[in-house]
Amino acid sequence: MPKILLIEDDVAFSVMLERFLTKNDFVVETSYSSEDAEKKLSTTTYDLVFTDLRLPDDDGISVLTKVKEKHPETPVILMTGYAEVSTAVKAMKKGAFDYISKPFNQDEVLIVIQNALKKEKLPAGVKSVEKPLVKTDTPKSPSKAVEGISNASQKLYEYIKLVAPTDMSVLITGDSGTGKEVVARRIHDNSSRKDFSFIAVDCGAIPKEIAASEFFGHVKGSFTGAVNNKVGHFEAANGGTIFLDEVGNLSYENQIQLLRALQERKIKPIGSNQEIEVDIRLITATNEDLLKAVEEGQFREDLYHRLNEFTIKVPNLHERKEDLMIFADHFLNLANHQLNKNVLGFSDEVISIFQQYKWPGNLREMSNVIKRSALLTQGDLIVKEVLPAELTRPKKPEHVTISFSTKDNERKLIINALKEVGNNKSRAAKLLNITRKTLYNKIKEYEIEV
Repeated sequence: MPKILLIEDDVAFSVMLERFLTKNDFVVETSYSSEDAEKKLSTTTYDLVFTDLRLPDDDGISVLTKVKEKHPETPVILMTGYAEVSTAVKAMKKGAFDYISKPFNQDEVLIVIQNALKKEKLPAGVKSVEKPLVKTDTPKSPSKAVEGISNASQKLYEYIKLVAPTDMSVLITGDSGTGKEVVARRIHDNSSRKDFSFIAVDCGAIPKEIAASEFFGHVKGSFTGAVNNKVGHFEAANGGTIFLDEVGNLSYENQIQLLRALQERKIKPIGSNQEIEVDIRLITATNEDLLKAVEEGQFREDLYHRLNEFTIKVPNLHERKEDLMIFADHFLNLANHQLNKNVLGFSDEVISIFQQYKWPGNLREMSNVIKRSALLTQGDLIVKEVLPAELTRPKKPEHVTISFSTKDNERKLIINALKEVGNNKSRAAKLLNITRKTLYNKIKEYEIEV
C-alpha cells in the first residue's frame, strides 16, 4: 500500500484526514511540525508527501525544497487556504505536484493523490501532460442527492428540471454556502451531456496573470515556467459542462477572453497557432450582484447577457426551514462515512439549537458544524457540548453603520470586522457593506494577516 507523510498542525483536521486516507488503503504517518517531518524523512521513504502551506515552525515551500533535495522523485501536494493560491502556484514552479484549496472534498483528495502516484510510475521517456488546476468530478447519480420538501426547494428543483435538458447558459445566484455547485452538478447530471466531463473552476482562486493558461491551456516553452503542455479547462470540458464559480471575480481582461471563447466556440492555447473547437455547456455562479457590477462598469454587459440566458436563485437555509433536519441527517451520514464513525443522530437540545440558529454560512456551515461535532462525539447522539461556540452562545449583531470615509480608519475597521466574525470573509464583507472582491483587495492593500 502507498505510504503517505501527512504534515498538518491542525490536530482535529489531521486526524480526520488520516482516517479518511487509511480507509482508502493508504498507510499514513503524521507530523505536526516541519522538524518532526524532517526526522521522519531522514529515516523513511514515502510515496507521497501531503503538507499544509502554513506550519508553526516553517512553511510548505521550505518543506517542499527539503523533500526535493533528499527525495527528488517523491511528489509533494500542498494544502492551502483560499487566499494562498498564488503562493501555491509558485510552489508548483518549484516542483510541487499540485495543490488543493481548503476546504476540499474527499473526491478531490483522492483524484489528486492518485494522479500524483500515477505520474511517478510513468515509463522512462514518457512525459505527462500538465493538468489544469481544477477539480474534476465524475458524474454523481441524481438519486444520491438529498432533496428538501420546502416550497423553496421544490421551486428550485422545478427550475433545474426545466432547464437541464436544454443547452442554455445558466447563471446561478445565491449567498455563499447555499450549494450553487451542487445545483450546477445536478443540471449537468440531468442533461444530455451527463456522460461527459463536469469541470468546476473557482474563478476567485485563479490569479489573473495565469487565467488564460488555466482556461485555454498552453504549449511547452510558451512562457517561463511552461515546462509541459497543458490542457485548459475549456478543452477538458469538451462535450460536457464547464462550471465557473464566483465569475464576478474575473478581471476585465479575463472577461474579454472568456467572451471571445463563448462567441466563437473556439480556443487557442497560449503559444499555439492552432485553434481548437469546443462544444461546452456553460454554467456560472456568483454571490454578488452582477447587474450592479455592470452598472458600475466592473463587469461587461455583453458577457453578462451571454451568461444569463436563464437564472436560478438558490435559497438560503433559513428559507428552507422544513428541510433543516433532512439536510442535517444527510450531512451526519456523510460525516459518519468520512470519519468511520457511527453517530446515530442529534439530541433534542441540539435539534432545538439548530432550528433557532440563523445559519449565516448556509449548507456549507451546517456541513462543517456536523462533521466537527461528529468527530468529537463519543456516544450515540451529538449533544450541545460538542457544538461550536457560535451556535451555543450566539451574539446579537449590533446595527452599526460603517463608512469608509477616511483612509486612516479603513484598516482598523476591516481588522475589527474580521475578528468579529472569526475571519469569515464573506460575513465580514456583509458587515462592512462591501463586496467580497473589494474586501480581498483591501486586505491585500493593507497587508492584513488573516
